[in-house]
Order: sequence, then C-alpha cells, then structure tokens
Amino acid sequence: MVFKQAKEKKRWRLGYHIMAPSGWINDPNGLVQYQGMYHVFFQHYPNGVEWGPMHWGHVASRDLVHWKHYPIALTPGDSFDRDGCFSGSAIEKDGKLCLIYTGHRNADDAKKSSDQVQCLAVSKDGINFEKSPENPIIATHPKEGSGDFRDPKVWRRGDHFYLIAGTCKDRVGKVVLYRSSDLKNWTYLGVLAQSGKNLGYMWECPDFFELDGKHILMISPQGIESENDLYQNLYQTGYFVGNFDYEHLQFNYGHFKELDNGHDFYAAQSFQDHSGRRIVIGWMDMWESPMPEQAEGWAGALTLPRELRLGADGNIRMTPVAELLHLRKNERMNAENLQVSGSHTLNQLDDDLLELELLVDLHESDADCFGIKLRCGKTEETVLEYDAANCVLTLDRSKSGTGSGGTRRTKLPKRDSLKLRIYLDRSSVEVFVNDGEKVMTSRIYPTEQNQGVQLFASGGRLTVQNMHSWSLKDIWNEE
Repeated sequence: MVFKQAKEKKRWRLGYHIMAPSGWINDPNGLVQYQGMYHVFFQHYPNGVEWGPMHWGHVASRDLVHWKHYPIALTPGDSFDRDGCFSGSAIEKDGKLCLIYTGHRNADDAKKSSDQVQCLAVSKDGINFEKSPENPIIATHPKEGSGDFRDPKVWRRGDHFYLIAGTCKDRVGKVVLYRSSDLKNWTYLGVLAQSGKNLGYMWECPDFFELDGKHILMISPQGIESENDLYQNLYQTGYFVGNFDYEHLQFNYGHFKELDNGHDFYAAQSFQDHSGRRIVIGWMDMWESPMPEQAEGWAGALTLPRELRLGADGNIRMTPVAELLHLRKNERMNAENLQVSGSHTLNQLDDDLLELELLVDLHESDADCFGIKLRCGKTEETVLEYDAANCVLTLDRSKSGTGSGGTRRTKLPKRDSLKLRIYLDRSSVEVFVNDGEKVMTSRIYPTEQNQGVQLFASGGRLTVQNMHSWSLKDIWNEE
C-alpha cells in the first residue's frame, strides 16, 4: 500500500521536501539506494504532532525528486525497543535491505535516563521489515560510554562491516567503533573520536565516510557554546576532516566545522549512491524551536538532497543534487546586467515554490551592503544581505512571519563575485553560496500574500551579472 498525499493545499505544507503525511518527524534515517530506488526513512511519531515513541517513517524515489510514502517500516514495542525505534542507518547484504537502529528503553520511571541498545531489521523487498530474532545485536554500551548509546552508522569495507555510534560519559561526547562479519555479532574496537574543550557533552548521529581522498567524521554534538557567529543554534551538525588507518584503528583529524550556517539543520546522514556520489540529507528543523505547522496536523521536514565534495581548502562543499533541475516548471526570469541603487521589486516572482540563481559582480559593485528580500508581503520579508566591507552574509528572518525570528551570519572568502542559488518553499529557504562554499537553511512561516522578490543596495550600486528564476513543481500535488 502506498499512501497518497492529500490534495488540499495548506498554508505551510511544503511542495518539494520530504514530510510525513501527518504527525511528527525528525532525524533522517537509513538513507540508501536499493534495487534501483532511493530510500529515506525518518524518525516519526504518527499519532501526534509532538515528539513521541519513535517509529521509522518511509519514503522512496527513483530520481531524488518525486517521493512516495510507504508504510511505517519500524514500530516500537518489543523488549529491546519498547520506548522507541531511534535513529540508525541502512545497508544491503545478500540482496536484502538491512536497517541497523537504536532500541530505546527508559531506564527509570521518570524517563530521565536511557538504556539504549543496537538492533537489526531485514527486508527482502525494501518495504516490509522483520526485526531480527537475535536482537539486540549490541546489548550493552562500552565501558567508555553510557546508556546514551545511539544512532548507529554502518558501512562495509572488504569482508567486514563497521559500525559507529554516539555516546557520552562524564559529559564527554564520543564516537565508538565496532566490526562484524555478519551484521549480528559485533566486536568492540574502541573510541574513534571524542570531544575536547567546548565540543559538547553528547555526540549524536555520527557518520564516517571517505570523500575525495580524506576521511570525514560527521556528528551532531549537543552542548557546544556559541562563539561569535558560530554555533548559534541549540545544537549543531558539523564535521572533522582527517585520515583513518584501518590497521591501527587510528583517526587523525583537524578542527570541527559547521556544515550549515542557517537556523534549521540537524542530524544529517549521508550515503553513497550507485554512481559514487556522497549525498546528505538533514532534518530541516531545530529542537525546542516553535513549529507553527503543528496547527495543521504535521511537524517537521527534511532538507533537499545535497551532494558533498571536498574543496581545495579542506572544507566540504554542499550543493543540490543535479536531479533537482527536474523540479523546474516555468522560467520566471532571465535577465543580465541588472543595476540596482536603492530597491528594485520583481513582482513576477510571487510563486511560493521558487528557485533563484544570481551572480553578483563584486568588482563592478560599490554598494556598502546589498541583498535580496524573499516572500515580500506588506510587512513581512526574509532578507539575505551581504556586507561588502566585511564579506559577511546574513540571513534575517526577524520579519519572516510567525515562528522564531533571529539572524544567522557567515563569513565568506574575499572574491570578485558572489553566486547565490536559493530554493524557496512554502515554509523554508535553502541558500547555496558560491557553489556550496557555504549553505544556510531555515524554516520561515509567512502569513501575508506573497508579493514577490526585491533586490536592494545601499551606499552605492549593485551589479547583478545575471539572474534566473523558475517556478517549481509541487511533487505532492501533481496530477
């Protein structure tokens, strides 16, 4: 059975992002390409719009653009996952799709401590899953960890499978490493990495993979204190770049770097598809933030799929996957050499589902600051502003409608041009800067009629070398 999305268009219901038909979602889980289909699972509570006992929701696609809902893949209730089927990953073995996940159990009646274990479920068709009779496959946390022991990520190398999980002890976040030949019997290998000063008390949702000749450890730490424009969200998602020696099990790595500089990006997970691309999807929300869509019977969404590459500077570049070009429906604008002093309103760009590309010639622009205002209403707007003197880009949602406000800022290298690619949905904005050099993702909740887009410049002139825009498909309401 495949669920069909209701035809009714709601105010903030997203048009081309992964959501549940109703209820709550958070972390993406089990990203994998299996039997010609891309599968994305996610933490899901189908019985309410608040976080509850976690299930695994499920969507699948042949093209990373058009998604269909499938029946819930995992439901809690067994002795090893009685309080929730928490996050995990997916891998193919012997032609079967295997889900490795955390069985969540509250260790006390007050639900203030956890006794978490790792579990296995298997499917022959990628839709119907059976939990393994050997569960839990990792029944206790290591001595270096605690009952907060979750979010296993599994990969294969040669004849062995490897697994990492997040844990903590004495307020030190850690990633621990295991090895197996059959996905059922696991040998503990030790701590892969752990937090030092100001790197958090718990490392959630770890991911470990090779990218352009380096090893990447991606984590979602809890407890990092803000530092100037860095770490402004309640929790972060970021990565370390390094080298891993499988023989000596030694990971040497550099500094922690945030992966996204917007308001709403967490618990990202990646996978390698059959073409060799490393693709990542994150939860497009943030813990303890208001979620106005709860009034509509749903809560939470996932980001667009993004391809990862490692830049020459050692930083990850994150760009929309190429297939997203198929979202484009009608070209709404194609202009060159736009000169802006003051403001210039583009009334024709009033679509709720919109992609924009613009290339700013910084050499020919002498404005002190400039930018673009999105989803403009009588009093509402979401503002992307560039400070030319300091090379700082700011995403300001203080007038974006209902929900949380606030700004996020990120420093850019000094260049002769600024390239922006912006995806606008009914309640989200994703900004890709300079081919993924920086990314800013935020939820917005406009309440006024969309009157278009506005370019602006102050203290001089803005020169836009070219600007293109397209209205985008609503994948959940296509005929």
